[in-house]
Amino acid sequence: MAYSRSQPDTTFFVENDDMPLSHITPREAAKLIARRKQELIANELSRLAADEYLEDIMGHVRRMEDETLPDVALIDLQREIQWFMRPYLIDFLVEAHAAFALLPETLFLTVNLLDRYCAKRVVYKQHYQLVGCAALLIAAKYGDKKDRVPQIQELNNMCCGLYDAGMFAQMEMHVLNTLDWSIGHPTVDFFSSLMVAEEHDDREVEHMAAYMSEIALYHRDFVSVKPSTMARSSLALARAVLGRPEVTDGEWNNSEQTTLLSLSHHLHLPSTTLARKYATSHTSKVSQQLADFMAQQAALAQSNAEPPTPPAEPARNDLLATPQKGHGATMGFDGYLTPPITPDSHYFNGQGSSSNPLAQQQSQRYPITPSSHNRLDQYSYSHQHNTQYLNP
Repeated sequence: MAYSRSQPDTTFFVENDDMPLSHITPREAAKLIARRKQELIANELSRLAADEYLEDIMGHVRRMEDETLPDVALIDLQREIQWFMRPYLIDFLVEAHAAFALLPETLFLTVNLLDRYCAKRVVYKQHYQLVGCAALLIAAKYGDKKDRVPQIQELNNMCCGLYDAGMFAQMEMHVLNTLDWSIGHPTVDFFSSLMVAEEHDDREVEHMAAYMSEIALYHRDFVSVKPSTMARSSLALARAVLGRPEVTDGEWNNSEQTTLLSLSHHLHLPSTTLARKYATSHTSKVSQQLADFMAQQAALAQSNAEPPTPPAEPARNDLLATPQKGHGATMGFDGYLTPPITPDSHYFNGQGSSSNPLAQQQSQRYPITPSSHNRLDQYSYSHQHNTQYLNP
């Protein structure tokens, strides 16, 4: 990765509550009041239209949710991109998203575009961060204000000058063409907002659910999970962590229950970058609350798991007695006996190292990421601080 994880920039998530109000003239104040009245009228008209066409809108959103869901099985077939690289790229995108003060849904849309592209194209390791930057540019242009959209030079500086400026525009166009210019995607943030409004959850629950949803972005298990399912699961867990009453909002199907259980298993060790983002009072300091809750649960589980001290047994001198289960065996994790060692490749006469024919067939079917013969090969994806992670 082209940035240092050992010395993160702490300026991204620092809030400023002392913003001075600039002096405005009466004419400017009148314009501001008129603009706000127009916004109120527009919002009311939108609400009335939404009530009338709510059923049609939600049907369209559900179809979009299915059509724009990445296939994690196809990403598994990537030859160079490995899942252990993903947290480094997501950290970079989280920092860039916060640095440019983009909308919350922009981050989820960025990751969705990234995963959909990786499910359709073979991506070289040195281009992984470039694809993430292109996805961020597209998502910001799609939903954010024009003055918030990152400049290519700014992104290039965050990448430590790893790429040429023209490579960002080329990759951006290639991502759009690969996805057939289908950008719209109902994000987790969209469904969370609907559910929070319906159930009247407070801001603390909303922030905790957003934190959990962004934790899920780091893990393979949730790439192909529907945003509506992720929103419902994260809100249910947020209410449980914060001690809020449960919400009876219908039956949970098998997919939702699996997502809820899997997400609860990924909360104990979130990214340091993400935890810092949600450690401010603006986000209710939910990262510290979650860390305290997980520590309490771990201590409780440890105290319940400690077995009582068994009574001492008299010494036995019968050396010919039948050995009991576990004598002489090495105990592994969770108390299970260590299984036999898997034979190495020499045992199979070299056949164990053969490549996967399905992966070869899939990689031949996919077109590769576009590259410049004169420029791309001289760039390396990894920064000197992360070579050991991204170049195994």
